[in-house]
Amino acid sequence: MSASLLLVIILAYFSILMLISHLTSRNVKDTTFFDGDKKSPWFLVAFGMIGSGISAVSLVSIPGNVGNNNLYYFQFILGTIAGYLFIAFVLTPIYYKLKLVSIYSYLNIRFGNVTYKTGSLFFLVSQSFGAALRLLLSIKILQYAFFDALHIPYFVTIIIVLILIWLYTNKSGIKTIVWTDALQSLFLITVIVISIITIKNSLGLSFSGMATTIAHHPYAKVFDWDMDSGSNFFKQFISGLLITVALVGLDQSMMQKTLTVKNAKDAKKNVLTFSFFIAFAQTLFLGLGVLIYLYAERHGIKLATQNGQFLNTDGLYPLLTLNYFGQIGVIAFLIGVIASTFASIDSCIAALTTAFSYDFMDIENLPHEDKKRTKNHVLFGVNVVMFVIVMSFWNSQGAIINTIFKIAGYTYGPILGLYMTGLFSNIKLTEKLVPVACVGAAFITWLLNEYFIRVYHFDFGFMNIFVNALLTVLFLFIIKKRVQWNLKIK
Repeated sequence: MSASLLLVIILAYFSILMLISHLTSRNVKDTTFFDGDKKSPWFLVAFGMIGSGISAVSLVSIPGNVGNNNLYYFQFILGTIAGYLFIAFVLTPIYYKLKLVSIYSYLNIRFGNVTYKTGSLFFLVSQSFGAALRLLLSIKILQYAFFDALHIPYFVTIIIVLILIWLYTNKSGIKTIVWTDALQSLFLITVIVISIITIKNSLGLSFSGMATTIAHHPYAKVFDWDMDSGSNFFKQFISGLLITVALVGLDQSMMQKTLTVKNAKDAKKNVLTFSFFIAFAQTLFLGLGVLIYLYAERHGIKLATQNGQFLNTDGLYPLLTLNYFGQIGVIAFLIGVIASTFASIDSCIAALTTAFSYDFMDIENLPHEDKKRTKNHVLFGVNVVMFVIVMSFWNSQGAIINTIFKIAGYTYGPILGLYMTGLFSNIKLTEKLVPVACVGAAFITWLLNEYFIRVYHFDFGFMNIFVNALLTVLFLFIIKKRVQWNLKIK
């Protein structure tokens, strides 16, 4: 692709986002950046959340990971469906009843200020790394595919992407993001469909023939019943449920969009509709994964391996798209990467800004001018953190989606434990010990996983989050306040 065509596509795409930003930034209030004035159409939010839930990580990691893990990720998808039901019928009504902007305010109402700050801090750490790693993969793709040819250093590419996101989200924040993400989700799904049709045609298959070929491919194994495996069905299903509850229902970036819907009834519709959209999209990715490996086999494309595992699985889909799928494939892929990057990172940055502003800067009680200034300072700081983390992980390899879920297991586990304890018990906590309990649970989970791998060759896999949450609940019960029984007798 020529540099001039690349520039035209990027400028045209960004111009559309800026137009949407202009239209949605009229008559903004102090709180518009954070709550979108609570006027978002629920169906639009649900469709737009596809982009946030997928990101460039899913775009390349889920198909690429099929080579090493077959279709076992589908077990995880089944678990996510159960997770979305919990979010729709348990968490969403609570958030609306309490009229929350930062969802971690629930912990303040239920337990107290220290627990509230602890939960929010774990989110800030987890989301910072998760968002930065998603951004990392997007930048690597853009750099490899386009910007290296223009001799633009990767750190400049990172800065450019962050500035572009800032430009269209700075004024009205989540209100703009709801609309831009819907457009970007449409682009993202279109890219996947184009890729599937391109491969189908290249292999000379009909749609029915393609489905049959996928079903009979050696990688088309859906269920893993080996208890020692990290991709065992029960580990994948339970972790899919828990990770969905934690990374969606207890995640400010995902729930912030849902909370822009005007009432709890429509918010439930939003969550349930989104669960269908995301499950369908991820299943498409798995089918695409089998197809790209089949394409590589048929065309004699050799992939680097080590110990029987493919290396750099995230690189296969971009490699094929940029070198074998023609000009239309390249353009579609470029738009897909840009769409998935902006759709996933813009909401993360807005959520990090919201959580820190409400949970640590008490922005809700500041005067008008101070609110605006504080928001801008926090937003700038969030972007700096994104840049530093991406630069730190630049040389990482392998499937980034596994790295993200691994980190999430250690950082979202305590959040999940705090909420489960709050929702399903009536205990009070010795609050000064809550940070110790949460950090201790995460550290012991890591030690246990390393021990089981080394001694028993048993990997917790995505089940780290379950172990971590369980230990957190256990430690919280240990540090609960003791009841004065003599007062009860009276």
